[in-house]
Amino acid sequence: MGGDPLRRNQNLYCNYHREKGHNTEQCRVLKDHLEQLVGAGHLKEFFVELGNRETGQGARSRGNPLPPPLGPSVKRLKYTREPIAFNDDDLEGMTEPHDDALVVTTRINGFIVKRVLVYQGSGTEVMYPDLFRGHGLKNEDLSKYDTPLVRFYGRMVVLEGQISLPMNMEGKEVMVTFIVVNSFSPYTVILRRLWIHAMRVVSSTLHIKVKFHTEHGITIVRGKQQVAIQCLVAAVNREIKQKESAEEGSL
Repeated sequence: MGGDPLRRNQNLYCNYHREKGHNTEQCRVLKDHLEQLVGAGHLKEFFVELGNRETGQGARSRGNPLPPPLGPSVKRLKYTREPIAFNDDDLEGMTEPHDDALVVTTRINGFIVKRVLVYQGSGTEVMYPDLFRGHGLKNEDLSKYDTPLVRFYGRMVVLEGQISLPMNMEGKEVMVTFIVVNSFSPYTVILRRLWIHAMRVVSSTLHIKVKFHTEHGITIVRGKQQVAIQCLVAAVNREIKQKESAEEGSL
């Protein structure tokens, strides 16, 4: 601060300069300093906004190491995360054009699980027998599930029961209740809207990816395009064999 200290208002004190002469909330040097810090990319997580009477712009501060409470002009802002979006860069490395399903690898109940289908439709999360038995689980571990379940092509399927297991994707974990279905599927698990909402996932079948927020930022999980094709071929081949068996049986 310049000028003669004796000519300053001795009733006002600035915590930033630690001198008398003006209030902290009136300190232009402090406001300029805050604006410089924000412009340099600092003070991103927790901040307050100071109204700048001369420019109408704002300056932000976390409170530490700079002086706290700057008076009634301080307005606390809500921290917002970076929005999740997809663009053409997300198509890099993919085979196009395609109509492949979104098939990923994840961790369920501590085990790495492949051939997991992310399906954006409504309904329950489904687990198939191979994975259920592979986890060393038994029917005694299941709880009752009475709601009928219809497969995609309209046939009723046999329900063994339901079970809740922890599912971890790239360090973010949620509990998922799976309906165990006694039926063939090229997939081990089908994840639907309940899991998508619990994880706050944004998925794109076009880009074969899912994205979601973690404490480290946006996490990206890439789908396995070749695995999706293999699953489709396995399902088609099974349908062909079933039709051929049905035709032979009718002769």
